[in-house]
Amino acid sequence: MPVTDVITDPENLTLTILADFAAPVERVWAAYSDPRQLERFWGPPGWPATFTEFDHTVGGFAQYHLDGPRGEKSSGRWEFTRIEAPALFEVLDSFVDESGQPIDGFPAMRMTLAFSPTAEGTRMTGTSHFDSVEALEQVLAMGVIEGTKAAMGQLDTVLQDLRDYAQGKGTRVELLDDTHVRITRLVDGPQELVWRAHHDPELMKQWLLGPDGWEMTECEIATESGQAYRYSWAPVGDPETSSGQARQAFGFEGEALLVDATRRAVTTEKMQGTDGPVTLNDLSFYEEDGATLITLLVEYPDVETRDMILATGMVDGMEASYARMEDLVLV
Repeated sequence: MPVTDVITDPENLTLTILADFAAPVERVWAAYSDPRQLERFWGPPGWPATFTEFDHTVGGFAQYHLDGPRGEKSSGRWEFTRIEAPALFEVLDSFVDESGQPIDGFPAMRMTLAFSPTAEGTRMTGTSHFDSVEALEQVLAMGVIEGTKAAMGQLDTVLQDLRDYAQGKGTRVELLDDTHVRITRLVDGPQELVWRAHHDPELMKQWLLGPDGWEMTECEIATESGQAYRYSWAPVGDPETSSGQARQAFGFEGEALLVDATRRAVTTEKMQGTDGPVTLNDLSFYEEDGATLITLLVEYPDVETRDMILATGMVDGMEASYARMEDLVLV
C-alpha cells in the first residue's frame, strides 16, 4: 500500500498524507498531471473519476466527478494556484454541484501535492489546509483518509507499463476489506473486442464456461441500466434423465445498475432459484498497448459470504474462462 503515514493536526488545521512509490519523480508527476492517468486512481475502487476539464496552468481549473456503483455521484473542482514541475502543485479544492458551483455547507481547502526523490523512488506529501477545526473534522467524518488510501492503492498499476504489471500473471485476487474483493486479469486484445466478448451471447458461449466439460445453456444479457440478465451452465451431454430429473445446471441472475459501453458495467448477482446472498459486481476495462485489463470489484454482504464464495473455486474457473477467451475470441 503506497500510503505510509497520515498526520492529522487540528492545531495547524492540516491533514497530511505521505505515500511512497517505486518510480522516479518525473513518472509520478506525469500521473498526477495527466487527466487520463488521474482517472485511473483519483477515485477509490468502485468510484472511478472522470475529468471533464483540465487546464494545468496557474489560474486554470480541473473539474471531475466520481461515479458510484449504484448511480451515486460526487463532484469536485481544482483551481491551480501554484505549479513547479515536477516538484509540486497547489490547488484550491472544492466540492461542487453538477454545474460546477461550490456546494453550501461543504468545506473548501487548499491542497499541496509535493514530490521528492527517495532511494527507492518518490515520496508524495499531500497536505490539505482547512479554515477551521470543524471543516477538518467534517472531511475526516466523510472518510477522506480511507478513501485516499484505497484510491492510492491503485497507483502502482498506473506507474508501470500495463503488460509489465499484469501479463502472464493470470487472474489475481486482492482482499480490499471484509466485503470488497478486486479481481484482475490482463487479456491480449483491444478493449472494444473484450467488451463485445462480455456482451455478445454467441461470443460468451464460446468462452464463459469455467472448467472444461461445461456449456452455457442460457445467456440473456442486460445491455442497459434497469434490464435483467440470466446465465446458466450445465455439464456437456447431460440431458434430462428418463425419470425427469433435472440437469445438473446452475446459474446466476441479476439486474444492470450501470452500463457505460465499452468502459464499465455494474450488476447485482445471485444464484438462480435462491433469495441470496446478493453481490454487487463492478466490471471495468482499460486498454493500453493493445492489451486490456479486466477489473472486477465484488461487494459481498459480509465476510462470511465473501469467504464462502471464494472457496468454491470461482477464481480458478474465471482463469480457465479468460484463457479460453484469448484462445478463441481474441484471435
